[in-house]
Amino acid sequence: MSIEVKNISKSYGTQKALDNISFAVNKGEIVGFLGPNGAGKSTLMKILTTYIAADEGDASVNGFDVNSQTKSVQQSIGYLPEHNPLYLDLYVREYLAFNADVYKVTKSRIEEVIQLTGLTSESHKKIGELSKGFRQRVGLANALLHNPDVLILDEPTTGLDPNQLVEIRNVIKNVGKDKTVFLSTHIMQEVEAICNRVIIIDKGKIVADKKLDTLISEDKEQIIEVEFDKKIEEEFISKIENLVSYKNTHDMIWELTFKADKDMRPVVFDFANANGLKTLQLNQKNKNLEAVFREITK
Repeated sequence: MSIEVKNISKSYGTQKALDNISFAVNKGEIVGFLGPNGAGKSTLMKILTTYIAADEGDASVNGFDVNSQTKSVQQSIGYLPEHNPLYLDLYVREYLAFNADVYKVTKSRIEEVIQLTGLTSESHKKIGELSKGFRQRVGLANALLHNPDVLILDEPTTGLDPNQLVEIRNVIKNVGKDKTVFLSTHIMQEVEAICNRVIIIDKGKIVADKKLDTLISEDKEQIIEVEFDKKIEEEFISKIENLVSYKNTHDMIWELTFKADKDMRPVVFDFANANGLKTLQLNQKNKNLEAVFREITK
């Protein structure tokens, strides 16, 4: 196992940040670690990277115990924390060269990670002169510098524009082919684009741990968007069978959420027909990770 967590608990005073959580991650997996603010995500990442110790339980990275083999753990992981700490007065290459000396890696590796993370055009600048997005790239380059077996990334795409997002996502996906990537983010589209497995934590407990496609497909809710030919009242539309919730999104357009195994579009069509309404459009919207996340953690 690349990462193994067994019955980990951690409290800050009377606040329990992690409550007896367990999971394992295999090499080659790209795992999205999700949860609302304050759910315990950053706390677990700090435990796995040996920044803080758990109150109870055991954890290991690459077979090394996070408490008794901290040096070996640190050598085998690349860590990009949420608040990326950088020396702003150093030039990009100077900063990476400084860390390369610490890791005892060659100068050629510096050029490799600069190219890999798309820093070539900015590598002659001081870090303090870079945009927030390029500073994130420097942090990612530094995390990759010693070619670690495990990457732990806390909000890795903070501050990136849409083009940069695609580029960094591709970097992470390519790196993840022969490494383990464990990343935390609030951007659900990022998880859908990168990850093959999702772990969701809420109030310090794991509430879901499944393959991404399984997590989405298992949810029985359907979202149907329908436009009628005239305005109708909420009381009227609430009579449709298996309806969980409904929302009038615009004028005569409604978003209807159902809990059912069968396709509910014929039911909506028949309801309209029986009540003298015409359906101008009737579409089933794909259930996405964001909708599943909201339902699990609401």
